[in-house]
Amino acid sequence: MIEKREFKSLGHADHGWLNARHHFSFANYYDPARMGWGAIRVWNDDEIAANSGFPPHPHRDMEIITYVRSGAITHQDSMGNQGRTGAGDVQVMSAGTGVRHAEYNLESEQTTLFQIWIEPKRTGGSPSWGAKPFPKGERSGKFVTLASGFAEDGDALPIRADARVMGATLKAGESVDYAVGDGRHVYLVPATGALDIDGVRFDARDGAALKGGQTVKITAIDEAEIVLVDSE
Repeated sequence: MIEKREFKSLGHADHGWLNARHHFSFANYYDPARMGWGAIRVWNDDEIAANSGFPPHPHRDMEIITYVRSGAITHQDSMGNQGRTGAGDVQVMSAGTGVRHAEYNLESEQTTLFQIWIEPKRTGGSPSWGAKPFPKGERSGKFVTLASGFAEDGDALPIRADARVMGATLKAGESVDYAVGDGRHVYLVPATGALDIDGVRFDARDGAALKGGQTVKITAIDEAEIVLVDSE
């Protein structure tokens, strides 16, 4: 019911300016057992060197969520959007019928982030982009929805998938329960700190794949920052 994917087992590509780890098959990393988890198709753990980044490139029919862990990323796209997203904050892009974008680290220090791709509930539609700050203090001891495809999550950034991207910060020894609905797929990663999930230890940047129809207890072994995706 809980699959552990240790950080050291992830796909790895070091391009010098980009040191990337792949929780699922991506680019030159292919593992037929790790093609995705439900509608979650990509979870990349990227370290981007100062004054470097991804030049313009295309996407379509994918929901792309960027969670910045440290530093900042500056976004530019073919729709005319531009914005800087700092540590703890989130940006989302619905690629729709097609968009070109670039992501640069214009800072004087390394930027680290999670980039998550979720398959949309239907293809097509006009592309869109948005970003929003989410103060970590507001998610202390609980999960807060950062991006969502559900109308009732009005404070979250909208995505076009039956999914939620959530974040929580836990103090050492603090616990939170999470119910995984029947037929749902949850994937979570501690950005920092170590967790105990129903008796299994997960260190920082390990992945946990949770099957539907269970409630798990997540306990911080030390102070932890968690990112979680709940999808079809």
